[in-house]
Amino acid sequence: MQSHVIRLPKNIKQGIVIAADIVMSVLATWLAFSLRLDTWHWPQGYQWHAYQIAPLLAFPIFVRQGFYRAIFRFTGMAALFALARGIFTYGLCFFCVLLWLNFPGVPRSVGLLQPLLLLFLIGASRVAARLWLNRISPERHDDHSRIVIYGAGDAGAQVAVALQQKKPRAIVAFLDDDPQLEGKTINGKRVYLPGDLEDLIASYGVTDVLLALPAIGRDRRNQILANLRRFQVHVRSLPDLTDIVHGRLTVSDIRELDIADLLGRDPVPPNWTLISRNITEKVVLVTGAGGSIGSELCRQVLDARPSCLLLLDHNEFSLYAIHEELLKRAKLHSFNVELVPLLGNVRDYARMKEICRTWHPRTLYHAAAYKHVPMVEHNPVEGIRNNVWGTYQLARAAVEEAVADFVLISTDKAVRPTNIMGASKRLAEMTLQALSACPQPFFQIGQQDSAGQINRTRFSMVRFGNVLGSSGSVVPLFRQQIRDGGPVTVTDPEVTRYFMTIPEAAQLVVQAAAMAEGGEVFVLDMGEPVKIMDLARRVIELSGMTVKEKPGDIPGDIEIQITGLRPGEKLYEELLIGESTQQTVHPRIMKAHEDFLAWDELQASLLKLFDAANFNEVSEIRRILSSLVSGYECSTEIVDWVHLAAAQE
Repeated sequence: MQSHVIRLPKNIKQGIVIAADIVMSVLATWLAFSLRLDTWHWPQGYQWHAYQIAPLLAFPIFVRQGFYRAIFRFTGMAALFALARGIFTYGLCFFCVLLWLNFPGVPRSVGLLQPLLLLFLIGASRVAARLWLNRISPERHDDHSRIVIYGAGDAGAQVAVALQQKKPRAIVAFLDDDPQLEGKTINGKRVYLPGDLEDLIASYGVTDVLLALPAIGRDRRNQILANLRRFQVHVRSLPDLTDIVHGRLTVSDIRELDIADLLGRDPVPPNWTLISRNITEKVVLVTGAGGSIGSELCRQVLDARPSCLLLLDHNEFSLYAIHEELLKRAKLHSFNVELVPLLGNVRDYARMKEICRTWHPRTLYHAAAYKHVPMVEHNPVEGIRNNVWGTYQLARAAVEEAVADFVLISTDKAVRPTNIMGASKRLAEMTLQALSACPQPFFQIGQQDSAGQINRTRFSMVRFGNVLGSSGSVVPLFRQQIRDGGPVTVTDPEVTRYFMTIPEAAQLVVQAAAMAEGGEVFVLDMGEPVKIMDLARRVIELSGMTVKEKPGDIPGDIEIQITGLRPGEKLYEELLIGESTQQTVHPRIMKAHEDFLAWDELQASLLKLFDAANFNEVSEIRRILSSLVSGYECSTEIVDWVHLAAAQE
């Protein structure tokens, strides 16, 4: 029966609760009259009006107070306090109305008794419903996890209530850094200091530590995680503080540690003057809108309220997904923004020119690219066509249709590259640098305004390292390998990478581009590089497991396997080619001055490169890239799949 009720549609369940509350408001009125008159009451004359006023006042006030958004199974003290506040508001209004109308035969004390009785009836109904609905499926208790909640504040108390509905015997205790809370209890569970965790593990077999500390700084969070790594416990976390503040926390919100918990840092507050400069009330085009970086750029751009946001991608499903997400986001925040999903490939000059001519975008963020190093190394022609030819054709369309700002999303792999992907991205940078410095390339730069001045496109590039959580990111791969029982694969014990969260990267891209004057290469401060071997160990240990070490050592759970560098990969990434950098007004954005070829010299080599790509001449592609891109070294043999297959015939 309980399961049947839980599966009912939401509007039906809300209707049942509303009907029950109306009945209870009438019942509370009858009881108030009966108690006041000291006899079983039957309403006469004007007394009927009190019965009518009660539900008419109660219903809108209860709706306004959110009585019908709560989930009874997870009702806790916070919900009961909200109930008391709502009925207090109702009681004040009910008493004032009765006092004002002064009906004959209606004692004023009824206006005081009735709300108190209603509070008791509705509160009792909520508690009874919670107890009844939670008598479901004894198989829920087959999870033998033993949980300690780190954080004895509001967030910890809320998640304890949510957990106790699903796993009543799972919570062992609370931990908190505040010594004044030591020895106190929350929902019947004692609060300990963090130093007691080892004893708790020994005494109760603790398997999980749940971080309920949404408001602490990144440094303190990292200290806590470092301390927990020495214990064989699975560490998980809660969602953002905003979800807790708005009462949206349930047991389903408990998640694995966020990637930023492992590697992140405290974000710098955005400069909204910079963010809005090239976006607000303007037409903005984002290429690669369905990708990891492109989709986050779209979210950041939407929040800055452009007049129109053009979403361009060649992947139909990715484009559909980001368009639907942004429609919901715009509706939620009442943004009056036109969202236009456009299928197309940046290599298609005619399509790009048609889009630019139709909508006249003010700002263009070019995030469409092939970025997976081994994949591009095995398919070099497509890497050149997409990353270089696509950028060239898109820039050509942007210039001819007078797009004011063109922003290329680049990568740290463009610095002294050892792979086709990095070399292609550096060549894309060089193409835009040359076009920016060239007074007149072979196609017309800009359009003349009414005064006869040429409106030139400002080209800029923003270079950064790996983004956390993107498609192909290493941390989700590690977690999947751990779930599968291992091994966790690392290419080389010494390999290091720079990391940044996707939202921070996208936000910094928008701010950097707003500072462009033309031809700049902006470099984002990625913090300290991270050793991938250390990262693998952290993920394993914070999953409650141990690393299998050398044979003969203490047995562990998960092995770390060294697979060797893949084609085109290198041990260390860099962000700068030279040492010449200039600080900008933003503490995490630098401006680099790097050499490039003049357009007249570069143009001829580009045409040869594109011809070589058309005929799949991989050796010629590598030779041209070596002559154009400073520091590019072909570190491996040709591994193009087509070339290898042809060689075997």
